[in-house]
Amino acid sequence: MGVRTLRSGIPMMSGFSLNTFTEEQLELIHFASLEILRDVGVKVELEEATQIFAAAGCMEEKHGDYSIVKIPSYVVEDCLRWAPSSIVFYGRDQKDDYAVDGKRTGVSPFGENVQVIDRKSRRVRRSVKQDLAQATLLCDYYDQVPMVERALCSGDQIPRAQTLHNFEAMVTNTSKHILLSFGMGTSAEKVLEMAYAVAGSREAFEKRPFVTAFVCPTSPLVLVRQCCEGTITAARGGAGVAIIPMALSGATAPATLGGTLVQHNAEVLSTLVLAQLTRKGTPTMYCTCSTIMDLRFTMAAVGAPEWGILSAALARVAQYYKLPFWGNGGQTDSKLVDAQAGYESSLTMLLTTLSGANITYGAGCLESGLTFDFAKFVLDIENFTRVRKVIAGIDLSDESLALDIIKEVGPGENS
Repeated sequence: MGVRTLRSGIPMMSGFSLNTFTEEQLELIHFASLEILRDVGVKVELEEATQIFAAAGCMEEKHGDYSIVKIPSYVVEDCLRWAPSSIVFYGRDQKDDYAVDGKRTGVSPFGENVQVIDRKSRRVRRSVKQDLAQATLLCDYYDQVPMVERALCSGDQIPRAQTLHNFEAMVTNTSKHILLSFGMGTSAEKVLEMAYAVAGSREAFEKRPFVTAFVCPTSPLVLVRQCCEGTITAARGGAGVAIIPMALSGATAPATLGGTLVQHNAEVLSTLVLAQLTRKGTPTMYCTCSTIMDLRFTMAAVGAPEWGILSAALARVAQYYKLPFWGNGGQTDSKLVDAQAGYESSLTMLLTTLSGANITYGAGCLESGLTFDFAKFVLDIENFTRVRKVIAGIDLSDESLALDIIKEVGPGENS
């Protein structure tokens, strides 16, 4: 499993926590999600994925270039048992291994920002590959960041090759575990080829996979081609998958948070099933990027309280399934590092971390996820350190209770 150091995440111990649901409520969410998958199904836009589902006993309905796949509950239950509950997210150096067993938490940047506030001019501009390299190096420095997400877009590279440039910029600037989208088709295969080369061989990589693929089901209830290809390629290639739906309550999901919660969960479970049917035991992380739609401006509200509320709720759902959780926290809709950025980032970071997230992501994020700011990233790291102090709680050991000192000093005296 590897050693555990400070760089392997922060022990949560038995401190303060946020318990959002009872076991009965969690079962209600689970059974509602199973009902959606069984009776409504998901739209699958890749024939190979449809065949994988069908071979396991799922029902398929052909509709031209896509299929509606309905997943029996027993298939979901089997795949949940196959998904490992204790995962080591390996670094290229053993000291960077992040053992996720429900007792560790860390922070990460938001990804993928397409703009950056230039560190010298303080002006907003399009992000380039060098920005991603520098952000990755900053993540590598901080112990509070146990895994590195792609913080910025290599916007100066041609679109079809950006995934490869993103991975190169990251892998040359950190030895920690990396998370990024593999893209689709050939792009996903090329990322794995690069990873095998860095590891020395495919066999060496499969023993200690140091990169995990972000895959995104599309709301409502669609496994688009890129999601399917990324999931299948990563699973077959020995990498794990991090499943991150982006449901928008009031737009691509029900206007109620409860309905959004169930739909989000069904989207995660459908992708988890595809990963496990492709390769049993594929490391799987439960993630969220879901929030409400700001109907005034028709945009995702990442500074809204609901951003943190949904994340805290879904953390509890992930714990119900015994899956590691990657949740929202630290983002803001503000364009500046101002008071709005401070209270929005603090609220969501505290909610998600208190809920027991293994990673709270969003450090450095401005303007609803469009812009990365190096200065805000450093401030968010400091903020997370304070949040970590909160969740540590109060030590009630015999030494901490200090009864002997209280008795020795007595009433009205000073020690």
